[in-house]
Order: sequence, then structure tokens, then C-alpha cells
Amino acid sequence: MNKLKIIIVEDELIAAEFLKEILEESGAEVIDIIDTGKEATEICIAKEPDVIFMDVMLADNISGCEAAVEISRHNQQSKIIFLTAYVDEEMIDYAAESGAVGYLTKPYNKAQIIATLKLVTMKKEEPKKVEVDRPEKIMLKNGYVYLTRQNRLMKKEKEVELGPTAIKLIELLCRQVDISVSNTQIAMHVWDKEVNDRTLRSLMFRIRTATDGDLIKNVSGTGYMIQSES
Repeated sequence: MNKLKIIIVEDELIAAEFLKEILEESGAEVIDIIDTGKEATEICIAKEPDVIFMDVMLADNISGCEAAVEISRHNQQSKIIFLTAYVDEEMIDYAAESGAVGYLTKPYNKAQIIATLKLVTMKKEEPKKVEVDRPEKIMLKNGYVYLTRQNRLMKKEKEVELGPTAIKLIELLCRQVDISVSNTQIAMHVWDKEVNDRTLRSLMFRIRTATDGDLIKNVSGTGYMIQSES
């Protein structure tokens, strides 16, 4: 059986070496240790490790969450596990939206590290549902185009940079353009559970920041809908 290839992104050398020792004792191979978001993005995209242990706060001005979003856009095979001392709800929401599959709160111990690694590497990808009679392109308001097969939102042939969670939401809304989708439906599709309103509003804010503010309409008392080309 091939060894798991792991990259550690951590700006504290002692913490990185502690983590490396535990991972290698468990049979994994640590192929790199990185301390900046810029290098993490470049190297993790190029080397495509099986797992990335990603500190949220790094040595440069790119956070671990920002690096994770960019890595996930290019390489959805790498499993990202966040390392952080922060446990507030907003940080957890951001971590989930970045494409992370695990979350370790500092200080962590050997048992927690090994258990988290086993959980994320044992997860099996769900088979993709075959969509029948769906157009390849859905034309949206203000010149946006959703590519159904690639799960990408485009404008003027340029991809809109969105995290995996945001794309799941766009994909759901594009199944029934100009029809309201309830908050509960959105939560179950995107997070597989009900979430509070603040979590959903936070995700909507990030989407609206990356797009024209009126692409997705808030339908009072009902939910949200994505608007078609006029």
C-alpha cells in the first residue's frame, strides 16, 4: 500500500516538526513543510499531496483559508485539515467554505492527529448524479454563465473565483433559475444539516462580494433565487 503523501503548512517550526514526527510514525510521508500562504498555494497545487495540514495563520499576508480556497479550485483530491487556536463559529464557517474536511484545535495531541487523519482518508467520494436533459450552459443575469458539467461560474469567459461551498450553492440555485429555494433546502444541500441564518448570510455575502450584488435575490420570507438573463 502506498504511503500517504502529506504537506504541512505551519509557520511555527516546533509545531511543524512535532506534527511531522507523529505523521511519519503513523506510516505517512511528509513531503514538504511550508510557512507561507503563497508557497502553500503554489506547492500544494504542483505536488498534489493526499493530505494538507494547514495552519490558519501563516507567515505572510495570505491566510490558510485563502490558500485552501485556491488549492481546492485546482486540486479537489487533496484533503485539507485546518490547524488553529481559534474556535469561533465564523472561523469554522470559513474553514468549511474553503473546502476543508477536518479541523484540529490547538493544542492537539497524537491521538487526535491520528484519528483525524484516519477519518478524512477513509471518506469515500459520493458517486456523481447523472443529470438528464440539463443544458451545458445556463445564461444568468448581467452576463454570467453557469457551466453545468464543470460546476463553474463564468463571466466574459473568465471564471469567478468561488470556494467549493459557494459553488454548491450556485449549482443548487441554477437547477431552478428564477424560482426561490428555501433556506432549509440550501442548508441541507450545502452543509447536509440545518445551519443558523448567520452562516448562510455569511456565505451569501462572500458570493455577492465576488459577483454583482443582484445576481442572487433574497426572496423575503422564502429563501433565495438566482436570476436568469433578461
